[in-house]
Amino acid sequence: MKIKILTAILIILFGMNFNTGLYAEDPKTLDIGASAPAFSLPGIDGKTYTLNSFSKDKILVIIFTANHCPTAQAYEDRIDKLYAEFTPKGVGFVMVSPNHPQAVCLEELGYTDLADSFEEMKIRAKDKNYKMPYLYDGDKQEMAIAYGPTTTPHVFIFDSKRKLRFCGRIDEMENPYEKAMEHDTRNAIVALLDGKPVPVEKTKTFGCSIKWAGKVEYRAKLDADWNKKPVEIIEADLNGIKEVIANKSNKYRLINVWATWCGPCVIEYPEFVTMQRMYGARDFEFVSISTDGVKKKDKVLEFLKEKNSAVKNYLYTSENKYPLIEAVDKNWSGSLPYTMLVAPGGEVVYTHSGVIDPLEVKKEIMQKIGRFFADD
Repeated sequence: MKIKILTAILIILFGMNFNTGLYAEDPKTLDIGASAPAFSLPGIDGKTYTLNSFSKDKILVIIFTANHCPTAQAYEDRIDKLYAEFTPKGVGFVMVSPNHPQAVCLEELGYTDLADSFEEMKIRAKDKNYKMPYLYDGDKQEMAIAYGPTTTPHVFIFDSKRKLRFCGRIDEMENPYEKAMEHDTRNAIVALLDGKPVPVEKTKTFGCSIKWAGKVEYRAKLDADWNKKPVEIIEADLNGIKEVIANKSNKYRLINVWATWCGPCVIEYPEFVTMQRMYGARDFEFVSISTDGVKKKDKVLEFLKEKNSAVKNYLYTSENKYPLIEAVDKNWSGSLPYTMLVAPGGEVVYTHSGVIDPLEVKKEIMQKIGRFFADD
């Protein structure tokens, strides 16, 4: 009886590991030869998928991946090529997102326009025209706990009896601009189709760590740390604003011209702070320019503190706004809000008058600073 009670306690504690973060150990990765654990997960196509959903496939390739991970993004096209090559030969493919969305910190989103929520998975699938099922395991992470991926991407290949025959990387070259030489996943599939032993059954994997639910606490800490950062205002005359627009830095500069009396400006402003937290560790910075004037400096500062705008916040000092309009963009009508992305050296590469679509702006930023480690 005591043994059963102790076992029950251990099971409870093991579960707490992934739901509360009380314990740091990651789940054990499946051993070669192990049977595929059962699962039941929603796909982005509205269907529910189980292990039995792939019963007709000779071989089943399960790839744990993530929207936000630059390594996973670097492999997206190669995964698609594997799918195109081997699906006609009876190989089933399924991608699984194992990350708990609230455990992904904003500071971990520096190489992406999308995080790891179910709705954002749908957007990525549409953007990349995914043809294989893309499943969400982020809430309970039961499949991830059972299979034990350590990174994204992480490949698990099962034979016709659903015994694990390969576990590891797709190939050895994370850089998508370089040619890979060791095609471990492809070699495993070919060997299994030919009825031969897999040449390399297990490899290490390189990529982003799995975002277990317990990491929510760490995200909360980073949020609190950001909110403690000082918020200040820099007064700037016309020449000062011209220097901001000229952007003599080595960073892409996202500039938002706004005012406290402008409803749309107030509504969209937190999105810019989010982008600074996402991309600020790379060649990027967000800068705000308030047109309220020096008489409303206290009100502007109060708003900026409320929004935790710990960036370079400029306050245009002149009451005459028309020289400002010409200095910012000769094609700008003067309506607020106004947003622009300026490359190092001053070339304006994106402009938008009115409320932004945050995803559209993030995509523009990604086009400039890149999605991959290799882009740095």
